[in-house]
Amino acid sequence: MKKLTLTLTAAVLASTLATGCAPLLIGGAMMGGVSVATDRRTSGAQLEDETIEVKAGARVREQLGEKVHVNVNSYNRVALITGEANSEESRAALDGVVGGVENVQKVLNEVVVTAASSLGNRSNDVIIAGKVKAKLIDARDLHSNAFYVVVERAQVYLMGRVTEREADRATEISRQIGGVRKVVRAFEIISEEELARTLPKKS
Repeated sequence: MKKLTLTLTAAVLASTLATGCAPLLIGGAMMGGVSVATDRRTSGAQLEDETIEVKAGARVREQLGEKVHVNVNSYNRVALITGEANSEESRAALDGVVGGVENVQKVLNEVVVTAASSLGNRSNDVIIAGKVKAKLIDARDLHSNAFYVVVERAQVYLMGRVTEREADRATEISRQIGGVRKVVRAFEIISEEELARTLPKKS
């Protein structure tokens, strides 16, 4: 049985400029130079995720404007919102705005009520993202393309269709990255058997 977990732990895993910048994707269809064919989502889900991000971003700007400074990243129709809002009311409103986008199945609202992040903070997030990406690629017991990671204020949000072993291993790796404050795990956990069915069969 699949389960979606949102776990807060004391470390961080990485990838994306912080608020207001495009996600740096490890694996998948969007960017980062990895083939769409290696993504564990269906091609339909990949397209829907891209559309969700574009539509959600447009609706947030249209309906909330300068009240929020956020990113919306979608993986397998789960929309993760990170960034800052100027009030609790604005933060809460994001659930309805993003949740109302076609094909969104779940919203993870990780926005905080505070001032918008600085350029220095966003630059630091990029550095952390690069370090985590490199460590995931170097890990011989992981498929780095299975992970979609977003960094916000030195907090790493990790998404993907992964097994419990992969989730734990990626978190372990992330804890060793300098500057990481916290890891937020938002995985869709699959069994080893389900993973085996999704992998290309050897000829």
